[in-house]
Amino acid sequence: MKKNVRRLSAAFGVVMTSVMLSLGASAGDVTTERLVNSEKEPGNWLNHHGNLEAHRFSGLDQINAKNVKNLRVAFTWAMGGTQGGGKEVIQYQYAGLEGTPVAEDGFLYLTTGWGVVTKLDTRGGTPRMVWQYNPAADPDYSTTVACCGINNRGAVLAGNMVISPVIDGRILALNKTDGSKIWEAQVADPGKSEVITNAPLIVKDMVVTGMAGAEYGVRGWLEALDIKTGKRRWRTYTIPGPGEAGHETWKDKHGAWKTGGGSTWVTGSYDPELNIIVWGTGNPGPDWDNAYRPGDNLWTDSTLALDADTGKIKWGFQHTPNDPYDFDSVSENTFVDTQVNGKFARTTLHANRNGYAYALDRKTGECLWGTQFVDKLNWSGGLDSKCKPKAYNAKSDVQTYAKGTAAARGTATKGRGTVDGVLEPGHMGGKNWPPTSYSPQTGLYYIPTIEGCNKAFAEVAEPGALKPRQLFLGGAPFSTFDDPTCGRISGSITAIEVASGKVVKKAYTKHPQLGGLLSTAGGLVFSGYAEGQVVAHDANTLEELWRFETGSAINAPPMSFSADGKQYIAIEVGLGGAWPQWFVSATPELKAQVPSNMLYVFALP
Repeated sequence: MKKNVRRLSAAFGVVMTSVMLSLGASAGDVTTERLVNSEKEPGNWLNHHGNLEAHRFSGLDQINAKNVKNLRVAFTWAMGGTQGGGKEVIQYQYAGLEGTPVAEDGFLYLTTGWGVVTKLDTRGGTPRMVWQYNPAADPDYSTTVACCGINNRGAVLAGNMVISPVIDGRILALNKTDGSKIWEAQVADPGKSEVITNAPLIVKDMVVTGMAGAEYGVRGWLEALDIKTGKRRWRTYTIPGPGEAGHETWKDKHGAWKTGGGSTWVTGSYDPELNIIVWGTGNPGPDWDNAYRPGDNLWTDSTLALDADTGKIKWGFQHTPNDPYDFDSVSENTFVDTQVNGKFARTTLHANRNGYAYALDRKTGECLWGTQFVDKLNWSGGLDSKCKPKAYNAKSDVQTYAKGTAAARGTATKGRGTVDGVLEPGHMGGKNWPPTSYSPQTGLYYIPTIEGCNKAFAEVAEPGALKPRQLFLGGAPFSTFDDPTCGRISGSITAIEVASGKVVKKAYTKHPQLGGLLSTAGGLVFSGYAEGQVVAHDANTLEELWRFETGSAINAPPMSFSADGKQYIAIEVGLGGAWPQWFVSATPELKAQVPSNMLYVFALP
């Protein structure tokens, strides 16, 4: 692959190095111990989700509910990378930003949608680029094998390296000091539409990554790489093959498991005491023609716990068997050890696209509670005592759930199935990939929620019809603003009390929550709104306390770090992702949003 490293001039680099050494600012290695105990360094943001438990909580409290009204822009940084690409199948007019920066000792590490990595020195309150690395992804080829935009959700730190994904399926290890490449591994195969958009997870001496591509008929997997060499340690497929437990849940006669989806495109979590990695899996393929793949389709739409050393699946919990709705379960898993229903529990929390939030026992996978977090939900009939959909029919290999909600084939053997009704929440989910946040101060689990519904049609997927790098959907969703049965899609920030599983607060928003959340020790919850505002809410009441207009759509979550003893809130601002492609017709105002690809950083005066 072409290498294109842009650095400061050699002379300036020598001067900067001397200055950094004289200030004692040279950062140490990011060790496993530091990653596991990242809460001891509240001024740094070392893991993609803040900590390995995916709390997305900052222990900094300099900015708090009393003074947040004084928050102002400290600086901005033009990240670039808005150019689009794609000529063959899908063309994206621009790339956006969905990443979370990582921070150490006042240095930020940023990625654009194209995977360009920048190290930024924020000390002194004036940003200075230290180095930048461009992995030179092919702008035409890369985007013809990605379903949902030119995306990269961030790099991570390990040792003296920056580990970063590229949309074309590569994982890069860069020298943290000067940005030079240490190793490069081609992990996913873009030739069959496997791409990588998630930030990696560092587990001991391994880099663990997922992949995307369920809309193209791939077989999902997780892979662990040796952190020193980039060579494979293990790969675990999320769709069991012949002879593996769960293969019997693919009951077709044409090998649907080979193209069954179950991608893993959101970063998982790691429990060092149980030595397990917990990761969510995506939808089965084809998305909407579930008659093509009769059976429950394990392990799609599931939460999986894997042995960290071997990759062996220890337990799994499937949220939506034989899913006809595209209800991915890829979202982050948040670890909370607390009293649940009066008993101590080690939980993993997960807010699913199907409109339910779940608390599972981290050791066994047993469901402790399941809670509806969207206002309207019509597909499941509720959950039973084991948190399975009541409308699930164990005697049927093809699930229709509640009448009119699934775009089934009907009586047709070819062509499109009939759309009988609407689905609530819609196919975009009650929550999509934007991350949740958990505050140990309030005991609340905050969910960036999408409130609304839409429709879909099914198309019969013929065996053998799949072609490499072509969408394999078996139908498609659709929604329009002027449709009286659905209309506008809106949003909310929903707070669930972990101890009881009850929804205790909601703050409604005009548009869906597409960026993700951050909670802080200052008693705040920050969010980036789709229409361009950065907003701070009271962590207990969800009352709005402050907002700032950026002028461009936000699809990325906020984070917090400190430099020179000063707390900052940072967020990447740039229109992109799946919403403009699939669902923007139900939020017509967002059609007017323009890409900007800017980093905004806020602080108190």
